[in-house]
Amino acid sequence: MSRFTAAYRLPFTLSTLCCAILATTAVADEHAGHSNELSPLVITAIAPSSPLTIVTNPKDPRQPVPASDGGDYLKTIPGFALIRNGGTNGDPVLRGMFGSRLNILTNGGMMLGACPGRMDAPTSYISPETYDKLTVIKGPQTVLWGPGASAGTILFEREPEHFGELGTRVNASLLAGSNGRFDKTIDAAAGGPLGYVRVIGNTAHADDYKDGNGDTVPSRYDKWNGDIALGWTPDADTLLELTAGKGDGEARSAGRGMDGSQYKRESLGLRFEKSNIGDVLDKIEAQVYYNYADHVMDNYTLRTPSGTGMMAGPMASNVDRRTLGARVKATWRWADYQLISGIDAQTNEHRKRSGMGIDTYKDQNWSKDADFHNYGAFGELIWYAAERDRLITGARLDRASAKDYRARLGSGMMSRPNPTLDKTRADTLPSGFVRYEHDLSDTPTTVYAGLGHAQRFPDYWELFSPSSGPAGSVNAFDAIKPEKTTQLDAGLQYKNQNLEAWASAYAGIVQDYILFNYAKGYSQAQNINARIMGGELGAAYQLTSNWKADATLAYAWGKNTSDGKALPQMPPLDTRLGLTYSQDDWSAGALWRVVARQDRIDRNAGNVVGKDFDKSAGFGVFSLNGAYRINKNLKVSAGVDNLLDKNYSEHLNMAGNAGYGYPANDPRAINEPGRTLWTKVDVSF
Repeated sequence: MSRFTAAYRLPFTLSTLCCAILATTAVADEHAGHSNELSPLVITAIAPSSPLTIVTNPKDPRQPVPASDGGDYLKTIPGFALIRNGGTNGDPVLRGMFGSRLNILTNGGMMLGACPGRMDAPTSYISPETYDKLTVIKGPQTVLWGPGASAGTILFEREPEHFGELGTRVNASLLAGSNGRFDKTIDAAAGGPLGYVRVIGNTAHADDYKDGNGDTVPSRYDKWNGDIALGWTPDADTLLELTAGKGDGEARSAGRGMDGSQYKRESLGLRFEKSNIGDVLDKIEAQVYYNYADHVMDNYTLRTPSGTGMMAGPMASNVDRRTLGARVKATWRWADYQLISGIDAQTNEHRKRSGMGIDTYKDQNWSKDADFHNYGAFGELIWYAAERDRLITGARLDRASAKDYRARLGSGMMSRPNPTLDKTRADTLPSGFVRYEHDLSDTPTTVYAGLGHAQRFPDYWELFSPSSGPAGSVNAFDAIKPEKTTQLDAGLQYKNQNLEAWASAYAGIVQDYILFNYAKGYSQAQNINARIMGGELGAAYQLTSNWKADATLAYAWGKNTSDGKALPQMPPLDTRLGLTYSQDDWSAGALWRVVARQDRIDRNAGNVVGKDFDKSAGFGVFSLNGAYRINKNLKVSAGVDNLLDKNYSEHLNMAGNAGYGYPANDPRAINEPGRTLWTKVDVSF
């Protein structure tokens, strides 16, 4: 039994959850008024709900096997990929763009990880099934949710509860699968017209998986999360909600020299909403949030120290990050216009400590190394120019700053005084977009085109993680410039009774793109200029009343125009073909994912997490799924991922670590799981 199992157990047990599920089948009909009927499908493809925007329910079972964290979930959406490093906690990539180019928010707040190498990426703290709605906005096509967001905005949201009279509702699920996969989730609420209480809890476990060759890949993890929301609804147009949550976990990382032995999370939030205020001022929203990440990395809890080299003996690093933020926005409506305007602010502080030997880091003092602040004002206007025409435009202005508290750079004999100690750097950064949407009169088609510009202040990982900055600079903090992206997005959406089709394309110029170079054996951050382009296609066709076929395609391309090289860490062409048969309360489906080889690389260049270390081969993976709705409140779904036990690896990947027996001087990607079976039971009443 690991330290995690002994010390951190969610305060509900398997037997409790099983009893709840068994009891549900007996009382489901009594509570039918409080339930949403469960879909008898397993989701394999998602279409945009509006131009550049995808909205989906993260509670729905999906193939591949339902996700362990936010990044694992996002990779099922066309255009997304994941930098892999084991069984969980990968880092999401949208259209080849990574890191803080993606604004990732949970309930309107930002949860920033603490690891200098992003072992605890923001999505590693997200359990998708505990949220009600996932919204993805591609490209720099919104200004409402914070600075940067040149690649896109991702919103995991929990919606307020609504009880017209005293009542309850419960959603629960169990997931069991190959490689010891076992997840439990419960989401329950009770309330009435004046308010509600909502309690959410989940645990997730998996053992090391085996790849298609039958070789074990270090990937075991345990996680838990618990959250509570208290809402006050004095009338139908007013909401005051207080939220609080905690979580923790541990995970083996095949691609790193240490594992994550602690992923501790603490969250607090308060939000206020007032709707239907008047003829012009329609709504006011305000919120404040606090998120804390306390992350421990070591080489002795989940593995045995190598006994040789730089990490011969036990060692650990403990990092934490406190983030405090607030937002106020108002919605104004006129006959032909809607305006959302407001202000937001965020501050976060990063600290670290470490130790040689088992748990000696706990006796060390914390050392603060960085402090960030951002203050922004924004406005987003929709003009309903005609019955079929809309013009959407937005602008924001941010004042961003960072302070360097590091007394020394490097470690050991390579340590040296930090010339930027106690220095602050700050920038004023404008961003904005304009988009035109038109509904064609003769077909159920919407076409759109938008031009966006986003200026992004360098994040913690770009200013403080690199060993050095551009040539001739004292360090990255002193020299790395803000990144500036100008991007054109265009596309169309078509939908009738039998066919739904969509296409989106983009082309952009990135000035001062922040690139990591590892060619000299250490990480060097530098600014380059780049061009990017690509797009996504998708279609779903109802062949008959029972048969439905769907297909999606995603492609991303980038070029380093400063050096004439390919832009690194670009996912290859990715195609997914699905076929589903559904009748009444059951369905069966197949998913064939085909990925092209990737020859466009810049060896030893990339980002703070991954680098291009080799070209990658293409692959195809075939999977099957099925679902049966026993009644409107109980559903069972199952799947076989990688049915043919294909041995393959993703292009975006971390090289296997020598501490786990991978070749030290011959980087090899971490292989994906072989044949994987899973079964999921969903209950809702």
